[in-house]
Amino acid sequence: MRAQTVDIQESSGRILCCTIFRPCGKKLLSKGHILSEEDVRLLKTEGMSQVWVTQLEEGEVSEDDAVLTVGREVGCGCLEIRPAPGGRVNLVATEDCCVLVDDELLKQINCTASVVIATMPNLSYAQAGQRIATVKSTPFAVAQSQLEAITTILKERGAILQARPIRKPTVGVLYTDPINGERARMLFEGIVRQRLERYGTNGTYALAALEDEEEVTRGLHHLVRTKPTVILVASTTAPAGPEDVVGRAIDRLGCHIERLLAPVEPGNLLLLAYKNDIPIISAPGCHRSAKPNVVDLLMPPALAKYRVSGWEVACLGHGGLLG
Repeated sequence: MRAQTVDIQESSGRILCCTIFRPCGKKLLSKGHILSEEDVRLLKTEGMSQVWVTQLEEGEVSEDDAVLTVGREVGCGCLEIRPAPGGRVNLVATEDCCVLVDDELLKQINCTASVVIATMPNLSYAQAGQRIATVKSTPFAVAQSQLEAITTILKERGAILQARPIRKPTVGVLYTDPINGERARMLFEGIVRQRLERYGTNGTYALAALEDEEEVTRGLHHLVRTKPTVILVASTTAPAGPEDVVGRAIDRLGCHIERLLAPVEPGNLLLLAYKNDIPIISAPGCHRSAKPNVVDLLMPPALAKYRVSGWEVACLGHGGLLG
């Protein structure tokens, strides 16, 4: 593709290489626009005699067609593709969702010389109507061979991004304290409610329990029976690990402990467990403040019913310093 200046009458069907403005500063035609006969007449009325243009050569695909082709392969789930000016498309969430990103595949695609993709962080929360990714190409055209290489990788390895919907989630909260469970409820309920409202939900089921192994086990059992999307344990104490009261109660309930400790600050004393498909998140100290912490990183995937692995928690260290 080679840009050149040509007479207005020879520009029809060619690609405009620069944005054209009226003397008043209002945009007349955008860069990348394919000039039509009507455009040529319009430019003549504006007093223009020459224009800077280019045109596709054999083996090239226009920037708009290229990004649309890649955009169709990039993501799946509750999203839609919206073309935008300048050789780009945006992927927009159609429902509240958790954004899951294949980081390694994203890096591989972004190493190409013709198309780049920007996404929201992995495991992040997006509201309906929010942009979650953008695909951008080199100006004006992409080599057909490069485009085919990118789409082949995506078809073989799957989508880079998944918008996993969050639909009518319910949350169980167990407040625990060594002296009186209601004390924990009094201290943390407002913060918990504020945090859950960020995700369009609330503590649908809430119990308070004395921080005793039998009492905590009983409280967790009652919450599990209500089949919430996720259970939060809001304790006034900092656990030593699976051997403390909360850890023993989780084990006694027959849960699988997925991960102890997270490379996240605040929230490194995380205990993540699963009772069947229900995640149980114990993060001591994280309910004293509404500031971002490990709970905010785990809530979106939990509410979207995505099972976070211990490996994925370990990967939170990059960017895990939250405040």
